[in-house]
Amino acid sequence: MTVQEAKLYGKSNLSVSPTPVLDTDVLLQHITGLDKTHLLLERARKLLPEQETAFLAAIEKRKTGLPVAYITGHKEFFGLDFYVTPDVLIPKPDTELLVELALDALEDKFRANTEKIPTVCDMCTGSGCVGLSILKTLADKSKDSEENKFSTFNFQLSISLVDISEKALDVARINAKRLIPDFTPHFVHSNLFENIPNSFDLIVTNPPYVPHTESLELLKDGRSEPLLALDGDIDEYGEYDFTEDGLSLIRRLVPQCYGHLNRNGVLIMETGEYNAEETAELFKKAGFRNVKIEYDMNEMMRDVTGVK
Repeated sequence: MTVQEAKLYGKSNLSVSPTPVLDTDVLLQHITGLDKTHLLLERARKLLPEQETAFLAAIEKRKTGLPVAYITGHKEFFGLDFYVTPDVLIPKPDTELLVELALDALEDKFRANTEKIPTVCDMCTGSGCVGLSILKTLADKSKDSEENKFSTFNFQLSISLVDISEKALDVARINAKRLIPDFTPHFVHSNLFENIPNSFDLIVTNPPYVPHTESLELLKDGRSEPLLALDGDIDEYGEYDFTEDGLSLIRRLVPQCYGHLNRNGVLIMETGEYNAEETAELFKKAGFRNVKIEYDMNEMMRDVTGVK
């Protein structure tokens, strides 16, 4: 089988996918080590027997609905290559806004007090994509120039990555070692703030916020993402609480965040279009000020921010 024959095979066999050509290319790049350009230039190249076997097996997995990212074990987010498994949600481009807002908030805090290194919590961290993207960006910026406003952040930012799933934390640990080998974040296994006694200057979180029935419907396509990371209608024991609005966990999380923020601390929470307006009201009820709903590039309500 040549590269071109593999491309045609993938296109004809991935009717389950809305992007069969892209899926095939990504799988071929992963298996052959060729980039997109060389896949095009070397269409007549014959796959090695082990490559052909791996490619055919990958196509069969994709036909079940399993996402390409779980098959390859990789997903790009905020320009970084994250390791992913079915124990964590696949990082979504929309969540990059959460990182951008966090970086803006940290810049404001640094400008207000250049002597204090801000403390950050990434609650419901999953793969660690949000917290580690923040940390990696600041670490890289600190190296650009000795006069850079972020220079004192160089591997000093105190950040805690928190998740109820130990398996998710294992994935986050791997990503931390791969992306920032010289820095070890604090990894905390906790049901929200149950095991966290300290407070922070910034809390970022992408919690489960999809209504229960819709979460089940989403998973019918075989994507195999963890229900616990999607379903917002769960109680403190991880059981469905029949609210059906995707806000059960957020109702508990917002006041807990308020209690674990320092004065003038900032909370940035992704809630999506499902319930951003309701979440903003929960922010206000908990005592947050300057509450805002932020929109993503598609002009959809994406994040809610507030200051203690």
